Amino acid sequence: MWKEDNNHLVRIFEFKDFISAFSFMTRVAITAEKMDHHPDMRNVYNKVYLHLYSHDAGDTITERDRKLAEAIDELI
Repeated sequence: MWKEDNNHLVRIFEFKDFISAFSFMTRVAITAEKMDHHPDMRNVYNKVYLHLYSHDAGDTITERDRKLAEAIDELI
C-alpha cells in the first residue's frame, strides 16, 4: 500500500529474491520512462524502495505521481 510521507508517495515491495526484485525494478523503469516520469528507486537484496514525487512541482506529490503509482501496482 502506498503511503504519503514528507510529500512523497512511498512504498516498499518485497520479493522472493534479488533477481525478482531487480526484474521488477526494470519493469518500473520501462513504465516510468514511457510516462516521462522517473522515481527515486532503491534496491536492497529482495526489497525495492520507491519514492514518487515531482521535482518540477517543488518536490511534492502530483497527479503524475499517483498515475505512476497505479501503473506500478499493475506490474505486481
